[in-house]
Amino acid sequence: MSLARLCPGCDLLVMPEVAKRGHSAYCPRCNTRLYRGGTSHFNGEFAIALACLILFIPAHFFPLITIRLFGVMIPATLPAGTLTLAADFPAVAFLILFCSSIAPLLVSLSVIAAQVSLKFRYLQLFRTSVWIIEHLKYWAMFDVFLVSLAISCFKVQDYADIYVGPGLYSLVTLQILMSLLITKVTISRYWEAWQPEVEHKADELTTHCHTCHLTQADGEHCIRCSSPLYKRMPHSVQKTWSYLIAASIFILPANIYPISIFLNNGKRVEDTIFSGVASLVKSGMTGIAIIIFVASIVVPVAKILGLAFLLLTIQFKRRVNHLQRMRIYRVIQWIGKWSMMDLFVISLMVCLIDRDQLLDFTPGPGAIAFGVVVVLTMLAAESLDSRLIWDNYEQRTK
Repeated sequence: MSLARLCPGCDLLVMPEVAKRGHSAYCPRCNTRLYRGGTSHFNGEFAIALACLILFIPAHFFPLITIRLFGVMIPATLPAGTLTLAADFPAVAFLILFCSSIAPLLVSLSVIAAQVSLKFRYLQLFRTSVWIIEHLKYWAMFDVFLVSLAISCFKVQDYADIYVGPGLYSLVTLQILMSLLITKVTISRYWEAWQPEVEHKADELTTHCHTCHLTQADGEHCIRCSSPLYKRMPHSVQKTWSYLIAASIFILPANIYPISIFLNNGKRVEDTIFSGVASLVKSGMTGIAIIIFVASIVVPVAKILGLAFLLLTIQFKRRVNHLQRMRIYRVIQWIGKWSMMDLFVISLMVCLIDRDQLLDFTPGPGAIAFGVVVVLTMLAAESLDSRLIWDNYEQRTK
């Protein structure tokens, strides 16, 4: 049996054959995955999500690392930096806490809630759960946090002795399980388990539901999840431009104003992102400097320029390089979260280095602007409907 469906990436009507075990079906035009091969293993996903929830406790409350600074043992837990920042930088603290704790916690809970609601047929809970999984999985950033932790250790190694804590082993295991969970969970399979799609005549299938991904005939609401139906995401271009213009405005103070302030024996050193990279190079940490430079300078600028390019080609109805533009869009989606690295490093350094007038580390005003840039560029990537890239593709090939 085969089922016709519209590709969620480019809106091409295709007939993917039901894949064999372990194989998936992809759109022949934009290479978006249409169907994940193999059989569903909801019990396995439930077990992984439950294991993640169990590991949340030691990963958050046991020390990740402990440093010995001036004879004092200073432990660093995952939420410690956000608690320290909360008094003076509440918005930055919440963003860090959301990406490092709240988002992955909600994703794990939602996998369990989706399966419970699937069993007992609670539609509203099911819809909410799968929405959280689909949208917040990009904001779960344990991998970025672990890289940031390694960078922080390199930065403090000249001032303190570093000891690995039990929380780090839990966090590494948690990251492995979260990556496995996010890879295994497929939203379309959950909706297929809720209500299987049925065969229709190909000419009747004109609309793709953005909530449950069911291909169906035109209508006001989805026949499976009751969500409003629309051909394209409403005001996608306008929203993306709004986020992008705002991000372009904030990227200036993010790079001009100090992102961190370091106090060493009464000497105050204010570093912008670029000067911080330069100081790392002077200190012989060229590898760390390259990572910070790419994540904090290259990636935000590349996202803004890349999205602006996509928007301009959409508005000027470019009829070439559709697949290349789709690849650019996917790269922008993937690299977006790595800009959070600098903020994670700041939160860890604030937690580890706090010796009053002898040694102190605090965020600068540039950290707030940089956090705004990270959020706005990620929202811009999410608000762009990739099918707009392909709207004039058929006109070129006719």
